[in-house]
Amino acid sequence: MDRQVFVNVWDALEDTQTEAANMSMRSALLIAIEQKVRSWNLTQVEAAGRLGITQPRLNDLLRGRISNFSLDALIGLAAQAGLSVRLNISDAA
Repeated sequence: MDRQVFVNVWDALEDTQTEAANMSMRSALLIAIEQKVRSWNLTQVEAAGRLGITQPRLNDLLRGRISNFSLDALIGLAAQAGLSVRLNISDAA
C-alpha cells in the first residue's frame, strides 16, 4: 500500500482541490473568529450580540461546527469581530 502525504488535513478529507481550499479557508477563519471572541471575555449572549448573531449560532462557531458556516458567513463574522480578511493567491504547486 502506498503512503500518501498531504499538505493539510482538508486535502486528505475532501474529494476535490476546490472543496479542500474552501474548507481550509473556512477553518482558518473559524479559528481566528473563535480566538477573537474568547479574548473578549464576554458571555455568549453578549458576544453573539456584538457579532449580530444568535447565541446558538455563536455556540456552533465556538464548538467548531464548520459545516454550519459558509465562507461568506465567516467573512462577515470576521468583519463584525474587527478582523481584517485578506486573500493570498498564488500558482498551485
